[in-house]
Parts: sequence; C-alpha cells; structure tokens
Amino acid sequence: MLEFARAGSAVAATSATLEKTRTLGAYFRTLDDDDLRRAAVYMSGRAFPPSQRRTLGLGWSTLSKVVSSVSRRDEDELGRIFRKHSDLGDWAGEALDGSTLPAPVTLGEIEATLEAIRTARGNAKAAPLEAMVRRLDAESARFFIKIISGEMRIGLSEGLVEAAIAEAFGVPITQVKRVHLVTGDIGETAVRCKRGEFEAGTVTLFQPVRFMLASPVETPGEAFTRMGAGTVWTEEKYDGVRCQLHRQASRIELFSRDLKETTGAFPELVDAAPAIGHDVLFDGEVLAHRDGRVLRFFELQRRLGRKKVEEDLRRDVPVVLVIFDLLWLDGRTLIDEPLTTRRKLLEGLGLEHPFLLARLEEATDPEHLDRIFKETRERGNEGLMVKDPLSPYTPGRRGLAWLKLKRPLATLDVVVTAVEWGHGKRRGVLSDYTFAVRDTGSGKLVNVGKAYSGLTDAEIAEFTRRFLEMTTEDQGYRRMVRPEVVLEVAFDSIQHSARHLSGFALRFPRIVRIRDDKPVDEIDTLERVAELYDRYFGEKSEVALSEVAET
Repeated sequence: MLEFARAGSAVAATSATLEKTRTLGAYFRTLDDDDLRRAAVYMSGRAFPPSQRRTLGLGWSTLSKVVSSVSRRDEDELGRIFRKHSDLGDWAGEALDGSTLPAPVTLGEIEATLEAIRTARGNAKAAPLEAMVRRLDAESARFFIKIISGEMRIGLSEGLVEAAIAEAFGVPITQVKRVHLVTGDIGETAVRCKRGEFEAGTVTLFQPVRFMLASPVETPGEAFTRMGAGTVWTEEKYDGVRCQLHRQASRIELFSRDLKETTGAFPELVDAAPAIGHDVLFDGEVLAHRDGRVLRFFELQRRLGRKKVEEDLRRDVPVVLVIFDLLWLDGRTLIDEPLTTRRKLLEGLGLEHPFLLARLEEATDPEHLDRIFKETRERGNEGLMVKDPLSPYTPGRRGLAWLKLKRPLATLDVVVTAVEWGHGKRRGVLSDYTFAVRDTGSGKLVNVGKAYSGLTDAEIAEFTRRFLEMTTEDQGYRRMVRPEVVLEVAFDSIQHSARHLSGFALRFPRIVRIRDDKPVDEIDTLERVAELYDRYFGEKSEVALSEVAET
C-alpha cells in the first residue's frame, strides 16, 4: 500500500498530463496481475469496479468516529484540519499522522478490508475500518481514505488511467479503450493489456456500456463547421435522465449515466420490457409524463435514487423511455455500425408505449438547423442533439460525431450572499458562490442557486481575497458575505425548490460576467424569476408526447 500511496503522491505532484501518465505507467509495470487489477481500480477513485455494482455503504459518521478514535483528536480540531484541506483523504492523512502503528500492508489486504466493510452491517463497519487504519502510515492512510471516499483528487481521470496502461505495456490507447469497453472493468482491462489479450470482443448485456457523449456548440453554423457534414440528423433534447435498458428474456436491468443500476426506480419500464420481443440494449432518456405530456424535471426528481417506487408515486409521476440508440440486438453488437443502420433496426422493432423513439429530423444547412432549433425550444425542450448519421457509437468519448446545441434560456443579474471553499484543484480558494435576487414584496434577498463555473483562476483568486474581507459569518467550509458582488448568470431552466426561501432554483447556472458596473439595488427580482418560470416551465410549457416520434 505504501508504494501505491507514493505513486499517487507523485501523480498529484505534477500538473503535466504526460508526466502523470509516465509516473503511473511506471508503477503499473512493477505489479503482478492481481495487484495491477486492484491498483487500476483504486487509482480510478473506486473501491470496486463498476461491473461488480458494489458499494461500501460507509457514511461520514462512521469514518469520522474512527479517525477521531485513532488520532485522539477532538471534533473542533478535526474540523479545523478538514477546512484546511476540504478533502477527506488529505484530512485523514494529517489527522492520523503519528497516531498509528505502521506495518506493511498489501493491496490484497486492502481489498479484503473493503469487502469486510461492504458486507458488515451498521455500526459493525467501524471494526474492519479501524483495524486497517491503525496499521497504516499517514500517507497510506491518506490514500486508503481517498479510495473509500471515491475521490482521488490527484488530477487523475479514468482516461488518464487508460493512458497509463497504454504507456506501461506499449499498447495503443485506442486498443486500451476498446478492451475497456468490452470488459467494463479498468482493472481487468489493465491485466488483459499487460498479457496482450486483444481478442475481438462484444458488448455484454447487463454489463453497462459507458455512454457516448456530445460536445457543446453555441450556434448552428458552428455545428456544421465542426461536424463537416452536408446533412445532419437532429433529435430533440429533453430534460430527463439518461438511461440504458438491457433486456434478455425475462431479465431486465436499467443503468444510469454513472453506470449504477437504477432498475428499481422505473418499475413500469421493467414491466413493459418483455413485450419488446427481442433481446436489446437501448440508450435513451427517461422522462416523467402524465396525461400524454412530458413533465418538468423536478417531477422526475421525486423518483430518482429510490430502490422501490410506491404505487401512488407511480400513479402521480409515470415515466416513458425515449430511445435514440440501439447498441445490441439479439446477440449482435451494433456499436461499430453507422447510426443510420442502428436507427433502421430500432424503427423495425415496432416499439409501443412506454417505449418511444426520439423525434428525428434532417438539416441540410445552418439556416435549416436554426429553424429546427427555434421550433424545439418553442415546444419547451432544452435544445437539440446534432448527429452525424454515419457515425459509430463510441462509448465514453466526447467527439464531434454528436453535438449538443443548447443556448442559455436567459441571464439574470444576481448578488452573491455566501461562498464556499473549493475542492481538488480549487482547494484553498473560495470558488462556489450562492446568489440571490430581490423579493420586492419583502425587500429581502432570496437565494435562487449556486454557481461554480465561468470565472478564470485569476478572477477566483481575486474574489477569494475580496470575499475574505467581506465575510460576515465564518461557518467553516462556508462563509456568509456582505451582498455587494453582482454577477450575470446564465442557466438552462428553472424549477421549484424547497431548498431556497425563494421557492425556485436555477438549473446549471454559470457565470457570464462580473457586473462591477451594476449596483445591488438594480439586480433582478423574484418576480422576474417567477415570470420566466411561468413562461417556459409552467403548466402551459409541458411538452406534448405527440412531439416525440411514437411508433
């Protein structure tokens, strides 16, 4: 474990991607197959590979009690250390320094401990956790807790782990990605690449495939320029939840965007899947709908994360799956086939409610695409997906074969009321800004969201200095500040929210510019937010299912 921690520290110590890859690749070359499998998974920030669908079920309370017990530090001191790092692993490393009895620990023992924590129930999870922590030096404990928390925060993505595997064993990165697609397990991928086992593989049902991603564009002209195609396909972009459906005979499972099983949240899809009549793997979007109309996203949120959906919630918020791709059909892997072929096969399935096909239109030039985009926004949708009809399905990649055209709904001028310390590369700066509009009825400021994107590192550093001087209350990780900084924020939608006194929350807000030219008394009002909500997201804005191509 110490060698793992040293490799992780070396990766964290450089910001150069190539150097990170070389460092990790050199470490991978020193490992036998079993440790290589473990290390690749752990460096990806996971305790278990996604294909195993296991979770530790370990909460903050248990972790903090164990660290407090071993370190013999009180709650206030542990809180001070956490505010310094804003990272569980780094927090534990400093808190435990000098308090353990270090002994050699293998990655195999780490794996056994993680499994013991997973299978223990309730308070019993603390025993295997504490037994391992007491054996680790501070640096090893730091990375052990990073694995447990699921956040490495050393500037290492799964894509860089793939690159390190390629570097370690002299394998083309495209080959590594292909093997990873087949296995769905970065550890198994590493071992196969080490052994040179590149036999042709196929998609395996019930082993979730990483979703193909789309690159954002701002204008129809940019979409045609970047795609370089004479004709593009468009699909309406609904405000739902990305989902894979795997069906083989009587077995049906669904997976979310983060590849976690979400079958229990959508039982009506499971109930209806046998009628498909084919073994399939669909890529699509789950939408809430009632009385033939697509509902707003906040309605769908009531069903997310549930292992079981009660009958009254199924009745109030029923769902459909709008399908836009077919990756596997009756034993045939389709990801290398062009989209035209996949769509033709999909249309030939004769799907019935609650399975719908995404509405498909062709655009031949930017003006045509702009017209389609305006029409879909008028129908209340987020925007358009723009696709190359000849493109294969490339899991996990954000290339130019799929683009998303999604202009901001509007902008609002808001004032910052609270700030939070950032994480990862933004550790040590105040980078998360809660903002408010004015309620003219009461004269008070009411929060409507939080933004943490859109500013440069230099602007964030300057804001950190300003907000420290403007702090009215220090809550540790969070600071209340004098409402003096005005920002212009863009956003994609508005939803009702019980979190804010305003009753509203902006979805996907991002900072457009700093409005030092605008006084606080000229910021937007709660009435303006309500007006935008009523215009675009009220009852009249719900999208008719007739706008989806139902077969």
